[in-house]
Amino acid sequence: MVWSLMYTLTRHALGLAMLRLRGESAKDVELMVLRHEVMVLRRQVSRPALQPADRMLLAALSRRLPRARWGVFFVTPATVLRWHRELVARRRTFPHRRQGRPSVGRELRELVLRLTAENPTWGHRRIQGELAGLGYAVAPSTVWSILNRAGVDPAPRRSSQAWREFLRVQAATILACDFFTVDTVALQRIYVLFVIELDTRRVHFLGVTKHPTGHWVTQQARNLLIDLDERAARFRFLIRDRDTKFVESFDRVFTAAGMEILRTPPRAPRANAICERWVGSARRECTDRLLILGEAHLRGVLAAYVRHYNGHRPHWALGQHPPDAATAIDPPIADSSDCGVRRAPILGGLINEYHQAA
Repeated sequence: MVWSLMYTLTRHALGLAMLRLRGESAKDVELMVLRHEVMVLRRQVSRPALQPADRMLLAALSRRLPRARWGVFFVTPATVLRWHRELVARRRTFPHRRQGRPSVGRELRELVLRLTAENPTWGHRRIQGELAGLGYAVAPSTVWSILNRAGVDPAPRRSSQAWREFLRVQAATILACDFFTVDTVALQRIYVLFVIELDTRRVHFLGVTKHPTGHWVTQQARNLLIDLDERAARFRFLIRDRDTKFVESFDRVFTAAGMEILRTPPRAPRANAICERWVGSARRECTDRLLILGEAHLRGVLAAYVRHYNGHRPHWALGQHPPDAATAIDPPIADSSDCGVRRAPILGGLINEYHQAA
């Protein structure tokens, strides 16, 4: 604006110098032309758009023009006086310095909200103490203000568990087991026994047999606890139906490991819905698309499918991660122009896995 004002003043100073060199008649004619142009512009423009330099120049010239001649301005006299008062105020006023505490940075606000989301039972003072341990000198009132502006409820309201959160916590301690059957080419029925972890959806394929005796089922339970090893201590419940194949010795294997047996109500498959869901996936994606020749064939097919299911197949409930990588970090987004994707066929191409080429 300063350069614009200097240019305007210079241009008008040169104009005044040129007027002194002209005759009186030429000045009168030029004044008539300028007044007529102003009258035409007033008819076309109801509110002219003035720059700050224009306002400053008109306000300064108004001090050299008698009040009776102020009618030549295309603005009201009150507007000219207001412009002059603003010009004086801008000259006499010192820069205003904002008082109070400095504003909180965006990173700190995001950290406060992150701690709040990850710890529902923490209040603003508990969060302030955690921030102090991290090296952030923040007052409790500042933390409270950040939470209040974000619309976050106080800790007593946030700490109350919803049913979804309650069941998710309980799922980490629950196993579920079930049988399903597969008919071979020779129309012989084979029984498949499996166990699934409700939290991670990881499937344990225990075995296949044409004659699921009590001794066989009990031995598969022992094999499962051997495979789980130290992880078996984290489980507290085993869900199973009331099938007579689950004999008392089968239950004793798990109760000896500190688990409680939960039997589903009669004729209530939804009480063991996660197992039923996995059986549906295994049938649609694998066994219903193959002709099974016998126990050895089915054992190899299901072992390959379970490896694919646990290690690669994305699961919606796990954020599109496979069960064995449910807590993995999302891989970087690949370039859409890159065609380095490789296919790994499973079961002769019945199922495919895709990986980025190294």
